[in-house]
Amino acid sequence: MAVFALIPAAGMGKRMEASINKQYLLLDGMPILARTLEVFERSPLVDGIFVVIPADEIPFCREQVVKRHGFTKVRSIVAGGAERQQSVLNGLRAMEGTAGEDDVVLIHDGVRPFVTEDILSRATAVARENDGALVAVPAKDTVKMVENGIITATPPRETLWLAQTPQAFRYGIIRAAHEVADAERFLGTDDAMLVERLGRQVRIVVGDYRNIKITTPEDMVLAEAFLKERQQ
Repeated sequence: MAVFALIPAAGMGKRMEASINKQYLLLDGMPILARTLEVFERSPLVDGIFVVIPADEIPFCREQVVKRHGFTKVRSIVAGGAERQQSVLNGLRAMEGTAGEDDVVLIHDGVRPFVTEDILSRATAVARENDGALVAVPAKDTVKMVENGIITATPPRETLWLAQTPQAFRYGIIRAAHEVADAERFLGTDDAMLVERLGRQVRIVVGDYRNIKITTPEDMVLAEAFLKERQQ
């Protein structure tokens, strides 16, 4: 069974308050998206990469990210949609004819550059034997459910996990889940949710608290610290 990476990076990054989309911000001289792709390019597990970005950024991404940094595993750069879910579906449709029903797809945020080879390996192994794998970490803080500013419940912290990526599935399962959601006009919060609503079971793979999604200026500070630590 082959393994493919699907990297959605079509977000606008408004919370970053930068003049360019967050995936192109430089992290020690290299775009965040390039640092993410580098992990999958180097992984012996990964056979091919599909990148999903805004349509008008495709030429820039091809020249300044893929070609400039020598990413030979990138099979296609796909135009994204209005929502992340549509972007992932566009990517899955672009994989038709390349990915087989039982091939594993690792769906990973383009702005999570600190995912490790160990996480990729464990997520892939779980996806091969189950309906799906969700990389996540246990919640550290107490979580409150709130309505109109009033606490309505305090879920037991030991039952709460914070979802990360990659989320890994066999191609046939995740493609079907997305197509059903699209046909029913259902918008989920992540890919695992679409698989769950079909009655399938997604297993947790323990992630890493350093596997952050770079979304705000504060995240950039953390990312620079993590990168410096890794390079020492």
